[in-house]
Parts: sequence; structure tokens; C-alpha cells
Amino acid sequence: MIKPVPPAFIFILGALPIPFLMGKLKQLYLLLISVLAFIDLLYLETGTGWVFHFLHYDLVFAQVDRLSLAIGYIFAIIGCLSILYSLQVKESGQQVASFMYIGSSLGVVFAGDYFSLFVFWEIMAVTSVFLIWYRKEKEPLEAGFRYVLMHIFGGCCLLTGIILHVVSQESITVGPLQGGWAAFFILIGFGLNTAFIPLHTWLPDAYPQGTITGSVFLSVFTTKTGVYALARCFSGTDFLAYIGAIMAVYGIIFALLQNDTRKLLSYHIISQVGYMVAGIGIGSPLGVNGGIAHLTNNILYKTLLFMCMGSVIYRTGKEKLTELGGLARLMPITCVTCLIASLSISGAPGFNGFVSKGMVLSSVVEAHQPVLELMLILASVGTFLSFTKLCYFTFFTKNEEIKAKEAPVNMQWAMMFTAFLCIFIGVYPKALFYILPHDLGNYHSYTPSHMVGVLQLFLLSGFVFMLAYRAFSPHPWIVLDFDYFYRMICRGILWMCKGLLNNVRLKVQAFLSQGVRSAIRLSKNPMLIIEMVLRSAPVKMDRASGQLSVFSEEKGKGYDENLYRNPMGLGVLLAILFLFLYGLIYLMKS
Repeated sequence: MIKPVPPAFIFILGALPIPFLMGKLKQLYLLLISVLAFIDLLYLETGTGWVFHFLHYDLVFAQVDRLSLAIGYIFAIIGCLSILYSLQVKESGQQVASFMYIGSSLGVVFAGDYFSLFVFWEIMAVTSVFLIWYRKEKEPLEAGFRYVLMHIFGGCCLLTGIILHVVSQESITVGPLQGGWAAFFILIGFGLNTAFIPLHTWLPDAYPQGTITGSVFLSVFTTKTGVYALARCFSGTDFLAYIGAIMAVYGIIFALLQNDTRKLLSYHIISQVGYMVAGIGIGSPLGVNGGIAHLTNNILYKTLLFMCMGSVIYRTGKEKLTELGGLARLMPITCVTCLIASLSISGAPGFNGFVSKGMVLSSVVEAHQPVLELMLILASVGTFLSFTKLCYFTFFTKNEEIKAKEAPVNMQWAMMFTAFLCIFIGVYPKALFYILPHDLGNYHSYTPSHMVGVLQLFLLSGFVFMLAYRAFSPHPWIVLDFDYFYRMICRGILWMCKGLLNNVRLKVQAFLSQGVRSAIRLSKNPMLIIEMVLRSAPVKMDRASGQLSVFSEEKGKGYDENLYRNPMGLGVLLAILFLFLYGLIYLMKS
């Protein structure tokens, strides 16, 4: 029997032939590779495999357990659906970047050592930026550059923490970390990819600027690999529970203020990742299971939302809520699947978000954290309001001028199958429970108290939306985030470099240049040293009489090296004659 390989290699190596394929053959090949990677995952056995010895350390490319398998399954499934959604893309470079991005993400998930994890982590950052730059416009190019800068910072922090960890522990095995500088830097590296507040600004800045299909891929992998890494190394850290709750509320507030559809969805990534981080921070089996379950469900409905908005942009060329409306009759499949995704992310009964949100909230209640519970409930209310706004102003408001037709067939199939999975897990949650890292025991999702509480929140949220309809209406202005402060700091650094530091540089350069010029003059005529000493003293030499007299230089008069120039050749001739006479006298005496 053929031994299964790490699924990362299937995507990474599978990306190499893509530029040489064309037409239907290329499309078939793209789907075949993604299906092959999923089948390969099904045959992976728990344990450690694909180990290579390198510099006295073991590099592990297949650390397989229930946690890595749970993430691997959903990555492979959504990778296949995203590839189906993007079959109309003609640019081979964009497809290669997508394959490398999926493969490196799977590489992180199954890496058993920090060295290989870091390598895959950086490949993930490098390849993902091309999904932004392939839009080939000024704003995406600038956003991609900022994206790269932020991830370079995160990568440097991660590498610093890994080096400190290896030096102190003499091990590169990925596992739970305790306190110390190594853990601190690794947490910052993971936290940047997970969009910790205030390290999150790269996400709503870059994701809306990606290509239509590129944003679908971006919405899946970077933040979710960060959540996986936190679950692997920092489960049960109290700080994570609170930062997760802050992310959940913060993302909702800014999502409600957005006019750009994909920027609204990007802020919801931050909010939904907050639920995952909170569950992992609680650290109980139910909390970790809730975080991973919400990761799985979020990948499904958030990818579906980006697919729906991508289809709208593809057919209309518009991405602002103020420019949309009236699409329910023109794009019915996109409308229905978007409603399913919106109900899923809002946590409506019968949809997958209801299952995983309930698990996270139950873990918070069990941990006796009423503040966290309140923050997560407020985030749930804001989520329903936000997606009521998105769906209403995209599909149901009147807009007689807009023209569109349904998305291409491959996009429709990808949206419908993803929507089916959202409903399937919501109706039959045991399919999800089966792959989670810990046994759930007697936990049940559909309890009367949970269902009644969610329905009350929905009714309250709907009532608030109707009362404050004008407040929730989209607006054309731009809402500033923490990037405003980053820009102020960067402007200050630029001013300091161009002003203060540049002036210091010029002064130092002038001083050193004068020194170099003086050294060159002295090398030409060493006799100037005596004259310079005499000129710096309070006396001067009278060349006619040979007497010393008091020296006073006129103000502003500089030194002229040609004033008392003595030829170098005469000095050398006198020295040779003197040495010759001294040698002759010495020989005559001997």
C-alpha cells in the first residue's frame, strides 16, 4: 500500500505544472489535485511521520492527531470548493499562488517542529500577497506592500521566539509553551496572523483589495492557521479569552460602520476569530472544541459570504452598498446562498453557526466568566444587525438602474455546495463533533434554553434595526481604524529621518569630509604640520627675521594651503643628503 504523503506537498508540488496547462485540461487538473489531497488526508494515520534529521534536530512534516486532522479536513474541503469557484480565472500565476497558499497552510497544520512550521508560515505570507497584487491596480499594490510589512514584523517576532525557545529548551518540537520571552515573541507572531487588536489593521486593509477569487482564499487560511497555532501552543491562557472577547466586539462595531461589502466581511473575520480565540483561552475541552468547531463553521459560511459578494462584484462591477440593491430578482441563487450564510454566521437555529457559538458560550458560562459572556452576546447581536444590513441593501432595496445576471455555473455550484454544508452541520452537528479534538460527552446543541435565548436576540436585533434604520444605512465616508495611529507614527519617523537625522548626517559628513581633505593635503606636504601647529598657537613665525611674534588672525580668514607651500621633492633631497653624510662620517670613524 502506498504511504500517504503530507498534503502540503501535494498542493505545493502540484502547483508546478499549472503554467504549462491550458483550457479544460487545466481546470480538470486543478480539481483533481484538490480532491487527491483530501483523499490523502483520509488515509493519514495518527502519530509522527515524514521525519528528517537536520543539524541534530528532527524535522517532522506529518504530526498527525485529532487537532491537526480537524483543521486539515476543513482546509482541504474549502480549498477544493474555492478552486471550483475560481475555475474561470485565466492567470496561471494567481492559480499557482493559490495552490502554494493552501499547501503552506496545511504544512503549518501538520508541522511537528518549529523550523518547518516557520518555513511554511513564511511561504504562506509570501504567496498570499500575490492574491492581492494580481488585481493590478494602485490601491491593491499599496495594500499588498503594507500587508507584507506587517507580516515581516510578525515573522521576525516568531523567529525571535523560536530561537530563544531552542536556546533555552534545546528542542524544536511544537507543543504547549509556558511564560518567558520565547513564549511572548511566539505569541506576538501567532497573534498578528490571528488579527489580535491592535495588530489587525492589515486584514481589513488588504482583503478587500484582493482579486475576486483571491479574497475567497484569503478569508480562509491565514487567520485560521493562527488560531490552530494558538490551540496547539497556548490553550488555556487567560489573556487569550479576553483578547478574543475584545476582538469579537471590536470587529462588530467597525463592521456596522462599513460601506464596502468586502471590508464589512473582513471586520467580521476579526469578530468571528475572536470567538475562536476566546474558546481556546478558556482552555477547557468544551472551550477548545468550541473554538475549533467555530473555526470549521466560520470557514464555511465566511467563505460563502466572500463567494456571494465576489459574484456580485463580478457581475455588477460594484462593491459599495450605496451603489447596490435590487439584485434578489437578478441573482436569485447568489441571494439565497448569501441569506443562508448570513443566518449561519448570526447563529440561527438549524445552521452551523448556532452549534459552534453555543459551544463557546457554554464554555464561558462553565468557566464563570460573566463579562466575557456579555461581550460575546453583544457581538452576536451586532452580527445579526450587520448581516441584516448587508443583505437588505445588497439584494432588497430598490435600484432600477443596476444590471446584472447570475454568476457563472462553477461559481453557483461552489456557493450551493458550501451552503449545503452550512445547513447539514446545523441539522446534524454530530458530523462535526466526530472530528473535534476532545470527546464532548453528553453535550447537546439544541437545548430549549439556548434556542429561546437565540430567538430572543434575533427579535431584539430586528426590532433595533427597524427603529434605527437610518442609522444603519450605508454611508460613503471612510472610517479610520488603528491604522490612523500607525500612519501618524510612520509620518513622525519619516520626519525624524528626513529632518533631524538627515541634518546630523550632513554635519558628520561635512566634518569627516574636512578631515579627509586635510589628510590628503598633509600626505602631499608633511611640512604643513609644523605650520599648522604654529598657526594654531598664539604666536607666529616671521619668515624674514626668524623671530616668533604674537599671532592674531583676521576673523573669517581661512587657511590657504598654497601660502607657504614647500615642495615635497626638496624635503626628500635634504633628508637623503643628511643620511648620506651621516653614513659617510660613521664609516670614516670605524
